[in-house]
Amino acid sequence: MAQTPQFTPLKSLTYTQAVAELESIINKMQSEAFDIDLLAAYTRRATELLAECRARLTTTDDELRNILASLQPQT
Repeated sequence: MAQTPQFTPLKSLTYTQAVAELESIINKMQSEAFDIDLLAAYTRRATELLAECRARLTTTDDELRNILASLQPQT
C-alpha cells in the first residue's frame, strides 16, 4: 500500500500555491501511473483546496464590494 502523502496546512498556503497544488493533484490523478491507493487522500485534499480557494475568493469579493461601496457618494 502506498504511503499517505503529507500536505502543507491550508492556512500556510497562498491562494496561488493552493491553486498550483490543486492543478498538480489533477495532473497526478490523470496520469496512468497514478497509485489508486492514494485516490481518497488526494480527492480529500483537492476538496479541501477547492473549499479554501472558494472561501478566499468570497472574502476578497466581499472586501472589494465594501471598498467600492465606501467610494460611492453619500445621498
